[in-house]
Amino acid sequence: MDLFEYQARDLFAKHGVPVLDGEVIDTAEAAAGVTERLGGRAVVKAQVKVGGRGKAGGVKLAKDPADAVEKASQILGMDIKGHTVHKVMLAQTADIAEEYYVSYLLDRANRTFLAMASVEGGMDIEEVAATKPEALAKIPVDANEGVTEAKAREIVEAAKFPADVADQIADVLQTLWKTFIAEDALLVEVNPLVKTGDGQIIALDGKVSLDANADFRQPEHEALEDKAAADPLEAAAKAKGLNYVKLDGEVGIIGNGAGLVMSTLDVVAYAGENHGGVKPANFLDIGGGASAEVMANGLEIILGDPAVKSVFVNVFGGITACDAVANGIVQALELLASKGEEVNKPLVVRLDGNNAELGRQILTDANHPLVQQVDTMDGAAERAAELAAK
Repeated sequence: MDLFEYQARDLFAKHGVPVLDGEVIDTAEAAAGVTERLGGRAVVKAQVKVGGRGKAGGVKLAKDPADAVEKASQILGMDIKGHTVHKVMLAQTADIAEEYYVSYLLDRANRTFLAMASVEGGMDIEEVAATKPEALAKIPVDANEGVTEAKAREIVEAAKFPADVADQIADVLQTLWKTFIAEDALLVEVNPLVKTGDGQIIALDGKVSLDANADFRQPEHEALEDKAAADPLEAAAKAKGLNYVKLDGEVGIIGNGAGLVMSTLDVVAYAGENHGGVKPANFLDIGGGASAEVMANGLEIILGDPAVKSVFVNVFGGITACDAVANGIVQALELLASKGEEVNKPLVVRLDGNNAELGRQILTDANHPLVQQVDTMDGAAERAAELAAK
């Protein structure tokens, strides 16, 4: 889960990373009072989960409360790289002498954590990384050791931070690491980390990505979710405990096991090339031990997607027996009918493995006009793509 800047700032403040005072608002009129509280001047910053806000005009300096109202009205409603600005953060102004960059992230390729730092921070850090890679220090961090004082000093030295701020930056690096670990983050980034005119080090802007796999031990993270921007189908699936991801396609996919579902996405995309470019509409894994109720919940979510034109249920029975899946399909169709919801999308079902014959017989006996059974995975994908195209 990616956070807005104001949420990242709040997390930094919570753990002791030095930040400036600020407040988030969603109406331009509120900017006057906030700016007054911040000392009469403020930086008005668009809150969107995308980089390049400054270049897009989403960051403006307001010289007084009235100017802050005007600047906020200009930014609210802006489109920045496809993201509409619904909130702005007003932050204290800072006397910036120098801009630096620091971050921690999960280095998947090397199976470790990575610290990155540069004395050339600011809006163009991506350009620095691309054109002057030597200016961006990259230091592996052992998960068991973490960022000790010695490791922080190593990062400071590798990035060639000035001696007059070395101690402060080493302290920030240790505090930022504690934030990274305590919040189960995949990324914490400060750009810029600034040196002010009086020599203070302050995190002026932050980016944080949290690991959703740790939600079970971070219940407070639920309050950080941008529910207004969430896909309603994904939200409904999450509420039912389903592993669902919305995609841009027409064939709904249900499978048991992530590997099988990924393979199903591939065969449907391949089959769709013969039918006008039909593609998978979602990823939905009902799991290895899913019950009939889970199957029914998944089917209800997919049939509620207006983009879906056909559904491919691909199950290899193991822990999840095929008869339970078949019962789930029948129950889901009955549930939707009882709610008065029209079910008019064909279902192509391929059952194999544990209790496959019994599962097929259950579907045959139910004799639902929209359910079609195909014996092979490739054949079922072809049929589902064909039906979606029609």
